[in-house]
Formats: sequence, structure tokens, C-alpha cells
Amino acid sequence: MNFTELSEDYLSHLAHERRLAPLTLIHYRRDLEALAHLADGQALATLDHHAIRRGIARLHGKGLAPRSLARMLSAWRGFFAYAVRHGLLPGNPADGVRAPKSAKTLPDVLSPDEACRLVAIEDTSPAGRRDHALLELAYSCGLRVAELVGLDIDAVDLVSGEVRVTGKGSKTRIVPVGKAALSAVTAWLEVRKALPGAQLAALFLGPRGKRLAVRTVQARIKMWATRQGITQNLHPHMLRHSFASHVLQSSGDLRAVQEMLGHASIASTQVYTHLDFQHLAKVYDAAHPRAKKK
Repeated sequence: MNFTELSEDYLSHLAHERRLAPLTLIHYRRDLEALAHLADGQALATLDHHAIRRGIARLHGKGLAPRSLARMLSAWRGFFAYAVRHGLLPGNPADGVRAPKSAKTLPDVLSPDEACRLVAIEDTSPAGRRDHALLELAYSCGLRVAELVGLDIDAVDLVSGEVRVTGKGSKTRIVPVGKAALSAVTAWLEVRKALPGAQLAALFLGPRGKRLAVRTVQARIKMWATRQGITQNLHPHMLRHSFASHVLQSSGDLRAVQEMLGHASIASTQVYTHLDFQHLAKVYDAAHPRAKKK
């Protein structure tokens, strides 16, 4: 089995046996294409950990971010492990190879006032109703943009006030929905009945009656940010960061935030404790008499 055949076999395994999301599969394919470029026609068995390390160093030198390299290494490691399991390699050449360390940066978030101003849409047109429901749901539940556009109508329980979300790795979680978001979704569903594509399962529809695309959501959020006087370069994930930061500031319950975000590891959620401390530090610097500069 040559490199291309093995890659396709592995991607099929990820899609049908591990049931990874389509967007995740796109990333895996790109990472395997980068590996094929690194191999440059060499037999798979000739790639050792020195070749993998040199390849990562070269990509880093070209400006690829450490986080992207870490994801790429993870994809390569899984691919090689698959080859080992099928007796095509004696060992995994990506084991022990690490990506360069990335500088720790805190995610950008909106203030609670900015977040509330963003979602306070009063446009009663079909697109306005849809965007209002979309923004309220994104901020109320901290959903990833792919999770948001992937929602079906029956995923939102208007009676219990919950939404069933399918996240990374096709894992399902239940997230509570706030009253404002439930009200906005209810108003959108009334309008949705008369639109093209109303028979589809998708919760959010585009102008052509198809499931709303990720790029459309990104563009609409930027448009509404400008209209609502938000000066930051707003993207969907910033609403997710804002949700996590605001809930953590109010509750201090890191485990609950982890569960609602769908993080597999608590370490991924702990970044928001730093945001919380940053907020407290600003309050301290502004209020404490011994913290003020003379």
C-alpha cells in the first residue's frame, strides 16, 4: 500500500469508525498532505524521527505557528500508529517529537456590557430574527461555530431550556439555554415556518433555504458588531470565550464551565481562570489605595 492509499484508508477509518466531524477530517487531510510533501516520494518506512523533527523545524522556519505544528504532529502520530497496527511500520517515527513551545496568550473577550449590546438586535426581518436567535444562542451556551450551524430544530428543547450539542469527536453534551436565547429562538422558529427550506431539519437557514454556512455566520457577526458599536474584530469564537469568562467570573465553578464547553481536559478550561484573575487585578489596581501610582 503506497502513501496515498494508506492516507485515504486512514481518513476513511477516521470518518466511519471514529466518526470525526467533517471539518476535523479536512484538517487531517491537510496535515497528511503536508506529511506527503515532507516525504517527497520516499517510502514510508524510510521516515524516522530525525526526518520528522527536521520537517517540523522547516515548517516552523516558514512561519507556521506552534499550535498548528502541534496539531499536525498529533495527526501524523495517529497516522503512523495506524500504519504500525497494520504491520506496515516497525515503530512510530513521530513519537517523542514535540512542536516548538508557543507563547501563552489569553483569548480576547467582550465585556458583559458589550456582549449584551451585541445580542440586543431589534431587527424583525427574517434575517434579523435568525441572527438574533443565533447570537443569543452562541453567547448563552458558548457554542463553537460548527456546533451552532450543525444544530437541528429538535436539538433545542424549549420546555426544559436545554440544547443537545454534538461537538468534537462526535461527542454529545447537554447545555442549558438562557431565557433570552429561548425567546429569540422561539421568535425565529415562527418566522422560519414560511421560509424556503422550512422542511429541512437545520435550525438556522440561509437565504437559499439551506443550512447556514460557517462563513455566513462569521460575516453576519462582524456586521452586527459594527452596527452595535463593538470596536473589536469580533469572530464567533470570541463569543464562546466571553461566555466562559463571564460564567466563571460569576460562579467560580470551573468544572461546570468545562462541561458546558465540552472540553475533554480541564487544562483547556483553566485559561479562563487567568482571564478572571486579570479582571480582578484591574479592579484591584483601580480601587486599592496602595495600588495606585503616585
